[in-house]
Amino acid sequence: MQGVSCWPLAGGEVVATATAAAAAAGVGGKRRGAALSIDGAEPPEERIERLIMENPVLIFSRRGCCMCHVMKSLLATVGVHPTVIELEEAEETAAAASAAAVGLPALFIGGAPVGGLEGLMGLHLSGRLIPRLRDVGALWG
Repeated sequence: MQGVSCWPLAGGEVVATATAAAAAAGVGGKRRGAALSIDGAEPPEERIERLIMENPVLIFSRRGCCMCHVMKSLLATVGVHPTVIELEEAEETAAAASAAAVGLPALFIGGAPVGGLEGLMGLHLSGRLIPRLRDVGALWG
């Protein structure tokens, strides 16, 4: 697979898959009217940091990962549609370095690392998830 593919999932979130070849070529895709830009000259670590800061809720994921699916489902249940970036194995190393090595799935809310599924569940069970999502503008009401 080459390039960037974006498609909606059942919960309404949009998945953007960027391959290493696409990143090197500078290929970009669309996400709900906003560009998911990938600049080939931009180092992977800087690109990942920029994506984290530009998106209120961002998940770095792996295709077929059951914990990633649960994370996306929980967020969709509360009404949040995160930006989901599915990484290939080679890209996981760069993401882990930028994401303070939290592993995958890696969730960021408002640019701050939440961690994996355990971090998300901890926020949810403690009652701090919804207020935090509202604070970053990912949830209204």
